[in-house]
Amino acid sequence: MVIGGGYGGMASAARLAKLGHGVTLLEAADELGGALRPVEQDGFTWDGGPATTLLPAVMRDLFRKSGRPLERELELEPLEVIREHRFEDRTRLLMPASRAGQIAAFDDLGKGFGRQWTDFVDGFAEDWEVLRQHYFEVPWTPGALPPEVAARLDSRETLAKRIRRSFRDKRLRMVAGFPLEAEGHNPRDVPAWAGLVHYLEQRFGVWTFPGGMHQLAGLMAARLATRKVEVLTATTVTDVMLRDGRVAAVAFSGPDGDSQIGTEYVVSAVDPRRLPVTERYADKTLPAMPPQIFHLGLEEAPTLPAPEIVLHGDPYMVVRAAGNAWTVHVRGRLLEDVTIALARHRLDVRQQVVTRVDLGPRELVGQWGGSPHGMLWMGRNTVHQRLGPTTPVPGLYAAGAHATPGAGLPFVGLSAALVAQAITTDTGGGDLRA
Repeated sequence: MVIGGGYGGMASAARLAKLGHGVTLLEAADELGGALRPVEQDGFTWDGGPATTLLPAVMRDLFRKSGRPLERELELEPLEVIREHRFEDRTRLLMPASRAGQIAAFDDLGKGFGRQWTDFVDGFAEDWEVLRQHYFEVPWTPGALPPEVAARLDSRETLAKRIRRSFRDKRLRMVAGFPLEAEGHNPRDVPAWAGLVHYLEQRFGVWTFPGGMHQLAGLMAARLATRKVEVLTATTVTDVMLRDGRVAAVAFSGPDGDSQIGTEYVVSAVDPRRLPVTERYADKTLPAMPPQIFHLGLEEAPTLPAPEIVLHGDPYMVVRAAGNAWTVHVRGRLLEDVTIALARHRLDVRQQVVTRVDLGPRELVGQWGGSPHGMLWMGRNTVHQRLGPTTPVPGLYAAGAHATPGAGLPFVGLSAALVAQAITTDTGGGDLRA
């Protein structure tokens, strides 16, 4: 039984079904996809959640190991330019994907900045290799981690400390803190190794689907149908029932009322606070709340130098442009309409707005059934307070954004792969329906 029809739940179900397990997936919403679902209005379509992905090999591995290769469904394409950073002093940094391009871009911002940046990024290479081999790609057991992994997870060095040590220039510090701050974290509460996202961007690139990442939701739904996964939508799981301390059934409320389905194995791909059986294990954590999101449908939108523009300041804004469909993420004090705030940054589209969809953090969490950014970093112990891939409850596994130490599609995809490995080892194959 898989609980949750977001990317983590769908990826887990597809992998397990291909391995020979019978799988039923329960989703509270009327359709699958979670944060991948598009937002549509007045002929405009926006990505509701992620617009890009890192580590394309993770997604390709998912499709290859669950059926037809991804390339035969839809081609991922790399971005040559990742984003543009605009600072309050009116200087700008256009960030290419390549190492050489980044060196040149930072040197244009200041003499010697290119070398400072690459030294900072290179510092995560060993973190990535150690964590990839012993933590991200293999099921792990708390208290039995390899020494080199434990040394990183238990280190008192924060990302903020590493950034301060690496850069004197305020703008470089802003760029270095961007990925985690954009997800709602404070670098003072984030372990230093989590900054390896910069290494992943430079080493493996940033990728997207032409036409929007929301297409992934449809691809995954089709894959579940191919693998004959039984999907029940509009079905809210209320708890996982135990017998002698082990998973025995799933209780849920659906279109036909309240019911239970017996099962020996459950994959929970939802916020652990939503289920009484896991809520007590998450009482020391908080979700990383989404930003305010404004989807703008524009007439004759101006051409931007990058698909993502980061506007540093208060409020902190990120503009994602896909033709005439713009999405603006806002964190901080927004004391005026978002279009006026954009105009102050010389992105004046007030006369071009045809339609818009404004969504607050609580509304987004309600729509998605949780935060796609997972748990809020509150210090180095946060990583030990996550559930997944195994949990203290025999027969219960965890996948998704709340079960992995990194947000975004690649880490959620890795969590699904870990769950599939752990369950197959435990069951030797079998039926996850009953």
